Amino acid sequence: MSIQAPPRLLELAGQSLLRDQALAISAMEELPRELYLPLFMEAFSRRHFQTLTVMVQAWPFTCLPLGSLMKTLHLETLKALLEGLHMLLTQKVHPRRWKLQVLDLRDVDENFWAIWSGSRALSCSPEAVSKRQTAEDCPRAGEHQPLKVLIDICLKEIPQDECLRYLFWWVYQRRGLVHLCCGSLVSYLTLITYLRKSLKIIHLNSIQELEICNMSWPHLIRKLHCYLKEMKNLRKLVFSRCHRYTSDNDLEECLVAKISSVFLRLEHLQLLKINMITFFSGYLEQLIRCLQMPLENLELTCGYLLEEDLKCLYQYPSLGYLKHLNLSFVLLFCISLEPLGALLEKVAATLETLILKGCQIHYSQLSAILPGLSCCSQLTTFYFGRNCMSMDALKDLLRHISGLSKLSLEMHPAPEESLNSLVGVDWEIFTPLWAELMCTLREVRQPKRIFIGPTPCPSCGSSPSDELELHLCC
Repeated sequence: MSIQAPPRLLELAGQSLLRDQALAISAMEELPRELYLPLFMEAFSRRHFQTLTVMVQAWPFTCLPLGSLMKTLHLETLKALLEGLHMLLTQKVHPRRWKLQVLDLRDVDENFWAIWSGSRALSCSPEAVSKRQTAEDCPRAGEHQPLKVLIDICLKEIPQDECLRYLFWWVYQRRGLVHLCCGSLVSYLTLITYLRKSLKIIHLNSIQELEICNMSWPHLIRKLHCYLKEMKNLRKLVFSRCHRYTSDNDLEECLVAKISSVFLRLEHLQLLKINMITFFSGYLEQLIRCLQMPLENLELTCGYLLEEDLKCLYQYPSLGYLKHLNLSFVLLFCISLEPLGALLEKVAATLETLILKGCQIHYSQLSAILPGLSCCSQLTTFYFGRNCMSMDALKDLLRHISGLSKLSLEMHPAPEESLNSLVGVDWEIFTPLWAELMCTLREVRQPKRIFIGPTPCPSCGSSPSDELELHLCC
């Protein structure tokens, strides 16, 4: 039976002080720093709101990483802390000990509280910890600089989180005194009104990751492009399940011109993901040529691309250093894949992930991409399932990628010869064909994790995300 460690003297002192809340408040200015954080944690866990209000006004460190202290933000606790900050921000003369520059509400794995709760040995001073976090999160603020509130936001259908609503209201009422800095913003709202209201409150330059889901392209671009243009530090941009509700070609050209003007301003963009790309078919070149920096990750999924769209992918420097390319469920049937092959040759030295799942690529098109694919020496992941491949085509494919020594996860379709009229696998036919394919592969290299056939497997339920070396259901 384990013996519970007795409370430390600092913890006992904090508990004793909190029994007399008036005494704790009056002693705040003279409180030793060694006692400050244990007392704050004790007041926080016991919801001593008056004590928290006073403590935040005398906070002796540059950062208060509140988000790492709690998984669920309690509204009354938030109000108590923000009340203390309001009283402080409206004062011309601040308390001598107050150094707070950043209120961090992000749910991140910080070691700030772990160090000062005594669970880990003290290895640096409070100033060193808070300065390091402040330097990483945002520039150091001067004496009269706005207070920075750091948060990652996920907007869902109303009703919204009451704490988030209150925080938005509080920041809006103190414009100029507070900057709401949002590193990651995800919106699942179908109505654009609340998202626009949120963007009016957030310091747009702070947004590094933006994901917008479930909106129509016309509304999204017309109503948001003026905000997107101000997100100059954006590194990740995702448009997911955004639908096309217009057949007006003139309107489409106007909207594409607007989003292109946004891309011209994104000097730090590294990841671009567009799901439901139908709206951009025929206009992709206009977008790609506006990208200012080389992308590391390009995902164009679910929809179709024209041959002229594919041609533009290898023509511009912004796509010359891709590490991850995802074209899953983009219909490429009956068009030439030579432009895609040229792109693979161009990014052969950097490409690590290639996903061509569900593109309905026919084996007659395969030869156009094999030379480029065989040169991708850094490739670790290759998804090629749900395409139409004959047995001979699959053998040819496996031989061409035999030299890719870093390939650790691959997925291939079942041979066309093993499919029945319902486009399902006939396992009696598939089993010997699978064995023959594995024999062909082992002649040239030993595979690490490979799936041939349907995924997840109808027999064992395994999928490429499972820790399996081979797809062995046959």
